[in-house]
Amino acid sequence: MKTDILIRNAAQMATCAGCDRPRRGKEMSYDIIMEDGWIAVAAGKIMGIGRGDIPGEIEVDEDTLVIDASGKTVLPGFVDPHTHLVHGGSREKELALKLEGVPYLEILKRGGGILSTVRATRAASEEELLEKARKSLDIMLLHGTTTVEAKSGYGLNLEDELKCLRVAETLNRQHPVDIVSTFLGAHAVPEEYRDKKEEYIDFLIQEVMPLVKRLGLAEFCDVFCEKGVFSVEESRKILTRAREMGYKLKIHADEIETLGGAELAGELRTVSADHLLAMSGKGLKKMKEGGVIAVLLPGTSFNLNVGKYARARDIIDAGLAVALATDYNPGSCPTENIQLILSLACLKMKMTPEEVVIAATINSAHAIDRGKEIGSLEVGKKADIVVLDIPNIEYLPYHFGINHVDKVIKDGKLVVDEQRLVYRDTR
Repeated sequence: MKTDILIRNAAQMATCAGCDRPRRGKEMSYDIIMEDGWIAVAAGKIMGIGRGDIPGEIEVDEDTLVIDASGKTVLPGFVDPHTHLVHGGSREKELALKLEGVPYLEILKRGGGILSTVRATRAASEEELLEKARKSLDIMLLHGTTTVEAKSGYGLNLEDELKCLRVAETLNRQHPVDIVSTFLGAHAVPEEYRDKKEEYIDFLIQEVMPLVKRLGLAEFCDVFCEKGVFSVEESRKILTRAREMGYKLKIHADEIETLGGAELAGELRTVSADHLLAMSGKGLKKMKEGGVIAVLLPGTSFNLNVGKYARARDIIDAGLAVALATDYNPGSCPTENIQLILSLACLKMKMTPEEVVIAATINSAHAIDRGKEIGSLEVGKKADIVVLDIPNIEYLPYHFGINHVDKVIKDGKLVVDEQRLVYRDTR
């Protein structure tokens, strides 16, 4: 087959290949590096990969884009499995409260936090939300992210939850970055249901969730299981009904208090449990029994300045799969830069460079049920490829706070070249 794109002479190529499920425990440190690597792309897929000389069956002609990756490192496109992409407004005014030491849940209680963003999101038009989220997707793409999960949860009523999910659906069609949508109506209790949480839960289960599913606007359902938000029993009720409706399951678990969210994740065998700063030993055991992927979000710990991070070493050493995500949102982690998250995972959670690369590619792909299509450089998978202007993967978390991306290939097309967006706008 004729080659559309040929990348050759890569100093290092981290294939992240060789496992048809999430890499767990010590598997996250197995050798994933190929030196002097090449990769051939045709019809949007990877058609060949290897090291050294390129075999004769790889047909190259004057129309083939040949990329010399000498001195550079090639990775699968980053997968961000936990974002709150679509929202209105921003919350920089809360920074002063954080600096004063006001806890996150106290800010929420005062009508700030999530509820502040709910008010801004409800006030924004669909077009305004679309353009704001499009800008964030461009930033993500420039930093090497080629697939993201996007949660609703800033509408908290039927009209505005649907509005946010429609924005994600539109962007999934128009933008190079693939979007996997999650319904997070159980993100907080809206002000109009204050002191009527049971009614709100019934409203979600009986009216919103069936319609979202019928319209095909979300693949996953998530719940913020946290003290003062949704209890373990309330989360179990929502997620159990969601599964009956055909949703795949995720959960915000044990972020601030040791509540038992991780145990619930293991019991329900959710695809992932996210945050986990306050997870108990029992929760860790239950997650392993349930095959749950731990999605860790060190950027949130950093930005909230809580003084603690998820125990990544304990989780990995116990034999679980770890994924990494930005948690991009307007309050607790307003960054689209997945590369910064990898640096924080190394520096603050003691993960190795090999582990963070695995966590941000193939394990993150499995955390959104896309592991068979993306997340590794293997023949037959989507040609989602990042060329980084660095000599090896160790350099990626080492030189932090800047963008190392030189080129991004998405679905077999060059969409970022020399740190510039070059994709065709399909609006």
